[in-house]
Amino acid sequence: MDAERVDFFISHAGADRAWAEWVAWQLMDAGYTVELDVWDWAAGRNFVTAISDALDRAGRVVALFSAAYFDRERYTTEEWTAALLHMPDMKQGRLVPVRVEEVPLGKVPAVLRPLVYCDVFGVGEEQARQVLLEAVAGPSRPGRAPAFPGPGTPGAPGRAGPRLPGTMPEIWNVPARNPGFTGRDGLLVQVREALLSGDRTVVQALQGMGGVGKTQLAIEYAHRFAGAYDLVWWIDAEVAKLIGTQLAELAGELGCAGPGAELDAARRAVMGQLRQRNQWLLVFDNANGPDDVAEALPGGPGHVLITSRTPGWAEIAVPVDVDVLARDESVALLRKRMPALPQTDADQVAQALGDLPLALAQAAGYMTATGTSAAEYLDLLAARAAQIMDRGQSSSYRRSLTVVTQLAFDQLRAEEPAAADVVSICAFLAPEPVPAAWFPRAAGKLPAPLAGEAADPVVWREVLARVRQHALARLDHRGLQMHRLTQAIVRGYLAPDHGPACRAAAEAITAAASPGSQRMPASWPDWARLLPHLLVLDPASSTSGDLPQLAVDACWYLIWRGDWRASHDLASRLYNRWHDALGPDDSWTLGAAQAAATALWRMGRNDEARHLGEDTLARRRRVLGEDHPDTLSSASNLASMLRALDEFQAARELDEDTLARRRRVLGEDHPDTLSSASNLAVSLRALGDAEEAREMDQDTLARRRRVLGEDHPDTMMSASNVASMLRALGDAEAAREMDRDTLARRRRVLGEDHPDTMMSASSLAADLRALGEFQSARELDEDILARRRRVLGEDHPDTTQSAAKLAIDIDKERAVDLHDEEEDDWDDDDIGPEEIPHG
Repeated sequence: MDAERVDFFISHAGADRAWAEWVAWQLMDAGYTVELDVWDWAAGRNFVTAISDALDRAGRVVALFSAAYFDRERYTTEEWTAALLHMPDMKQGRLVPVRVEEVPLGKVPAVLRPLVYCDVFGVGEEQARQVLLEAVAGPSRPGRAPAFPGPGTPGAPGRAGPRLPGTMPEIWNVPARNPGFTGRDGLLVQVREALLSGDRTVVQALQGMGGVGKTQLAIEYAHRFAGAYDLVWWIDAEVAKLIGTQLAELAGELGCAGPGAELDAARRAVMGQLRQRNQWLLVFDNANGPDDVAEALPGGPGHVLITSRTPGWAEIAVPVDVDVLARDESVALLRKRMPALPQTDADQVAQALGDLPLALAQAAGYMTATGTSAAEYLDLLAARAAQIMDRGQSSSYRRSLTVVTQLAFDQLRAEEPAAADVVSICAFLAPEPVPAAWFPRAAGKLPAPLAGEAADPVVWREVLARVRQHALARLDHRGLQMHRLTQAIVRGYLAPDHGPACRAAAEAITAAASPGSQRMPASWPDWARLLPHLLVLDPASSTSGDLPQLAVDACWYLIWRGDWRASHDLASRLYNRWHDALGPDDSWTLGAAQAAATALWRMGRNDEARHLGEDTLARRRRVLGEDHPDTLSSASNLASMLRALDEFQAARELDEDTLARRRRVLGEDHPDTLSSASNLAVSLRALGDAEEAREMDQDTLARRRRVLGEDHPDTMMSASNVASMLRALGDAEAAREMDRDTLARRRRVLGEDHPDTMMSASSLAADLRALGEFQSARELDEDILARRRRVLGEDHPDTTQSAAKLAIDIDKERAVDLHDEEEDDWDDDDIGPEEIPHG
């Protein structure tokens, strides 16, 4: 719409679009100018701005009252409140309330209850039209005569305009509407707008996994927009041979073929008849593939909806992916069927069911029929998912989720055994994307015939296509992804001797997918993809193969990534299980122990960290020897914990011994050797040996730049150390330049919230304080404190240190006094940052 004034703006909820179109058409037919969002606003337009502009242009606002209209999260709230601002005495009637359904009084905001409204529901179309026009007539009557609504006028009653919503076409065989249908407003509007846009979009294929609600969506669309069609015909397309019979039935309804006509003749008659008509809708439900439907598409001005589990519709239709419900929609569905179910319980059940509509409907049916509580149902689901998903079948769905899944799996297994094995293996992994490349990497450890087919790139892609075609898993650029309930049903359906083999294959592909170095940020996205699958395999229960080492490596990835709590949780679980199963001296037990100790230290739990670190070092010295790299890592680990407890001399002695051994065993430029040198410099600074610490820091930085590069996390750590030393020696200007560069690099490489990035920011704030730039230091420290509170928690030592430094920034005079009186004391930033020993 341009900036010209309009008589009416139609304010409505998305669920009431059919009513909005009908009302807008009747007003236009009566000669009024109307603005309706779904007709007049271009895609991509700022919705809030569009509402504001429309309210400025419109003389009055027709508000379609319904239960959905008064949901607080909808933009309709802004529309009716803005309209009220322009009607101070209620008599001017700028807001015209029109009820399109019965609305409980408690649902209507108190400020709107005094308004006189009209009802257009529950009456015939002519009466509804009259009621609407009488409601909008009066003080805001148009200044020109309405256009003559006789024959030939678009939208005249009985002509091309929409009928009253809720009225059924003369030819209609759609299944009954699901009274429990919830949500999907956005998807319904998307489908409606696409069908109205014409061209090839008049054929829409709703595709998705079994139980996701494709058929229910099509039924709801047909009922909600029934008034827009003169003919709606539902065809069960699951058995392709029966499509012709159902078209012949439509031919009889249209009177274009007699009862004894041959199927081909009846089909041709229907095609010809529909091409000469408009305002019709055909629905092909549960079609197996494009070939089954292509010859039954009439073309012409009507609309076609197809529902299918299988993809590949792009040549004859516009594919529309139907996914699971949004969580709030899932909760609303459960509570609509079980009003007494608490919100928190509904949320837990929805999460466990993965927001799958069929599963939610079955759960509601089962819990209601059996009196099962949410907690009891969740326990049953965890233990016997396949069995419980075969119970509580909803009348809205023909088959239970278990039956739907098992039928699809049986069909896949008969057609492509290798593809069925892929599904079986993925059933033991997490309900997260499994990169397609993982299978070929572990081809040698996969069962036949999958092993051979995964090794051939061309054949492997064909196998993946077969999995996708049967809708047992989604396939996109991220990989294969199975729904958690599909996984549970498949696991329970496998033969007793096949399940363990599939789990072993799942472990093999996960182990083969190791991203390698946990230290390098470039590998972190791969670790993030791997971790959910590793955890669901429960590596703590593994005592053989490659999975245990991968689990220990994952602990170190979490440490380097800065997620110390998650690392501690995983490492502790591994340590406790392996300690009991393998013994305290086992290499995997000790690997988990060192990771757990490091995480404890980084979390500020220094006494616990020291106890576990001392035990780990003593055992490794005894089992592996003094010079083993793992022993030296434990020694370096323990030295850091001693420094955290202010035992600097003991830390120095241990660091010196470790550095000497690493230089001899690993070489001068090995990353572990350089880590020992860096940490020894921290001990030296803490003990007041500034000159030796400076030389060691500068040498370490030069070596790391040469060996690792400027942006390596270890190099940036050394740069931060050198900056701290420069500030401590009185050269705050040089320290500020180096800290600025390091902070910029860490923000780019590690992210704003990484602990090392926040450490650099804190060091830069210390430079600014030393230079007397208290305001800049304060702003930076405020940001650091907020981030540390959110990421590390209120009680972490780094957080409390940030709070103390912010207090110094605020009290400028106190900061100056402290500097004058304690100029020989070391700020924590001057001591330098600690390095995490390489695991």
